Amino acid sequence: MYRKLAWFVVVYTFVVVVVGAYVRLADAGLGCPDWPGCYGELTPHHARDDIAKAVEEQGGTHGPVSMSKAWKEMFHRYIAGGLGLLILAITAIAWLKRRELGQSPALATGILGLVIFQAALGMWTVTLLLKPVIVTLHLLGGMALLALLALLALRQQAPPPLPAAVTRLRPLAVLALLVVIAQIALGGWVSTNYAALACTDFPTCHGEWLPQMDFRHGFQLVRELGKTAAGTHLSYDALTAIHWSHRVGALITLLVVGLLGLLLLRDPASSRLGGVLLGVLLVQVVLGIANVLGGLPLLLAAAHNAGAAILLLTMVVINFALRQRPVS
Repeated sequence: MYRKLAWFVVVYTFVVVVVGAYVRLADAGLGCPDWPGCYGELTPHHARDDIAKAVEEQGGTHGPVSMSKAWKEMFHRYIAGGLGLLILAITAIAWLKRRELGQSPALATGILGLVIFQAALGMWTVTLLLKPVIVTLHLLGGMALLALLALLALRQQAPPPLPAAVTRLRPLAVLALLVVIAQIALGGWVSTNYAALACTDFPTCHGEWLPQMDFRHGFQLVRELGKTAAGTHLSYDALTAIHWSHRVGALITLLVVGLLGLLLLRDPASSRLGGVLLGVLLVQVVLGIANVLGGLPLLLAAAHNAGAAILLLTMVVINFALRQRPVS
């Protein structure tokens, strides 16, 4: 029962992460500029007069506030609230049934602490007006929740042991996991700085392999959206640096994760894991290229975020499988 609940929460968390990405990409993050309600109300319907006034003040529905954006933002808050309750239930069961489960409730308790911090990041995302470092941390927090919940679910039923020849890939698997996490962070920085279309050609950027870039301002963490730390407008060169870095990260990810997948394919006991990993990696690369060449269509961009989450989950499963005691 606990194992089924844990896996249900993993799937639910995946949905929350993807919906959150969709809300961000649809520019609906400030659809309700207060928190946790919408103009102090439970639903956008009850706040329709305030929303209509905001739309009039911003000169139409193309600004940050509209009824549709408010509903998107609030829907994400509703399901995120549901996730918090589910994690609270999982933690309570982990403590009450710790002897039957034969596991320490520490991981579940840590996840509960993380979801509380994630809620705070969600609030700051709105109240601090989409400050890039906060939004990126919020994205990473969602991914961390997903990964840790998957680990919690995996612990409920150990996978079959792999041969010693396969478990020797543990160091490479850990490296690949770290590379994927770093690449997700870079992707989040691209998204939260609206740098996805800073380069609209591929594989070059502005027709060059090394275009003019401003890394110093592009990677200043403490600043407002679209501004440098000094308050001046963020240059196009800075956005190019952010985008270009994500491309380099994608190449490194392709090489490291691809190598792991190929090595897993060599042994029949791990060939399925290797095949899934290579398949997810290939789809993610194709989605990234398609987003650039296609002008960042909303659904394709959301799919790229979903692909990142699936790639992370795949890496968690592989690392967990390789950590089991090998067959002699």
